[in-house]
Amino acid sequence: MKIVVAGTGYVGLVTAVCLSEIGHNVTCVDVNEEKINMLNEGKSPIFEPGLEELMTKNKERLTYTLDYKKAYRDADVIFIGVGTPEKKDGSANLTYVYQVAKEIANNVEKDTIVVVKSTVPIGTNKKIEKHLKENLKNNVKIEVVSNPEFLSQGTAVRDTLHAQRIVIGVTSKRAETVMRQVYDGFNQEYLITDRESAEMVKYASNDFLALKISYINEIANLCEIVGANIQDVTKGMGMDKRIGNKFLNAGIGYGGSCFPKDTKALSWLANYNDYEIKTIKAAIEVNENQKLKLIKKSRKYYESLEGLNVAVLGLTFKPNTDDLREAPSLDNIPILIEERAKIKAYDPIGENNFKKTYPKEAITYCKNVKETIKDADICFIFTEWDDIKNFDITLYKKLMRTPIILDGRNCYDLNEIKKEKVIYESIGRKTINNLK
Repeated sequence: MKIVVAGTGYVGLVTAVCLSEIGHNVTCVDVNEEKINMLNEGKSPIFEPGLEELMTKNKERLTYTLDYKKAYRDADVIFIGVGTPEKKDGSANLTYVYQVAKEIANNVEKDTIVVVKSTVPIGTNKKIEKHLKENLKNNVKIEVVSNPEFLSQGTAVRDTLHAQRIVIGVTSKRAETVMRQVYDGFNQEYLITDRESAEMVKYASNDFLALKISYINEIANLCEIVGANIQDVTKGMGMDKRIGNKFLNAGIGYGGSCFPKDTKALSWLANYNDYEIKTIKAAIEVNENQKLKLIKKSRKYYESLEGLNVAVLGLTFKPNTDDLREAPSLDNIPILIEERAKIKAYDPIGENNFKKTYPKEAITYCKNVKETIKDADICFIFTEWDDIKNFDITLYKKLMRTPIILDGRNCYDLNEIKKEKVIYESIGRKTINNLK
């Protein structure tokens, strides 16, 4: 079986490499020459733990090319794994998906299954199949299958190889049989359904997780007011198996390529059909407000940050990724720059991507936590990287000019922080002020 994957981002590349890991020969297609050159050199264009190692291990079964005409010509299965970025109105931009579909229609020369892995609005698979059939250049049969991904950045390889479920939306027994052959080496539980339901599973899942995060952040904000500890609250909640303990970590909001985009897309789709999903609308609003929680906390100590030395720990939206999409740092750093703060920032992986937007003229980029917090008047923690969580907290007092730590990810144990001569504010927990 010849498998082709269009797109070499998180979805496409991880899918391709994991399919090669279970024995398939896979061709990866992309229009970005720089990416293809990197991949042919054995380097991944994205940071994802374990991905390059699998690329090396399965290099004999992986091909990377710009030549989509040749790749699509005799493919048995073609996965579409390109981006569906958010438009200004919140809807999903399907330009890249339809571009790939047109290229497939113009070049495929045998019966083919086209698998839409990209996250697309409900009803899109049906429209893509119609588009393909209308643009076919050769007399072949094409069926479109919905096969949403459920991976998280930072754990994408594990999430793909050991997925909790594989959802397949089909319109024929033949398509189901082919897809079972594709995934035969995964040994996960299948849900075989119609295409619209498969599309909805993806959105409903992501939006529910986003809803959990916004909900627990609201509870955390109230905990601060009434004097409760959000970590004890979530521990008690998580003991109930009906609730579970996943996605109940209070903080400064969700980011990344999925939750922000997918909540807005589902909300847009509902509005387009004259319906409003009030819970999702609220989750979006809460998340936007939560991102600026630390800036608001800083006003207790400084009316303005102008001229102050400000330390920023963490730039990416979560650890173990270099992705900055919808990261809280992107909402907060512009405010710091506007107030003319002297910013020093540290992120072990995301620095290079951040420099593309904010060069070193605007921010001093540091090599470690110590260098970042030295002589700082205040410190913001936006990402819970291990070297930030494991940092010796006694050094905040020793190195900072004024040890005010605003922790948006609850990195430190309050019992340990209480021993230090610092001001420490986190999310949903009591403020520690030992500088009085």
